Amino acid sequence: MHMENYLEYKGYHGSVEYDRIDNILHGKVLGIHSMVPYRGTSIDELKSDFAHSVDDYLEVCERYGMTVEKPYYSKSENVHARSCMAQ
Repeated sequence: MHMENYLEYKGYHGSVEYDRIDNILHGKVLGIHSMVPYRGTSIDELKSDFAHSVDDYLEVCERYGMTVEKPYYSKSENVHARSCMAQ
């Protein structure tokens, strides 16, 4: 994935994928172990669902006393972070 092909919200990055069979866009939050997926039929819908999914993740963590995972990449995007985000 090219580093410019991702979404960003509240410090979290998300992948952007296209499923040509179902004709939808989808992705998941990168840099954390928890699975936080989102989807949409347009770029605007994908962005909206991404933000909603991040907010839901943060709310669930707070509600149940779970530790909020911080993304393990940094602004400098070192080699390790790039390899992890490329997965």
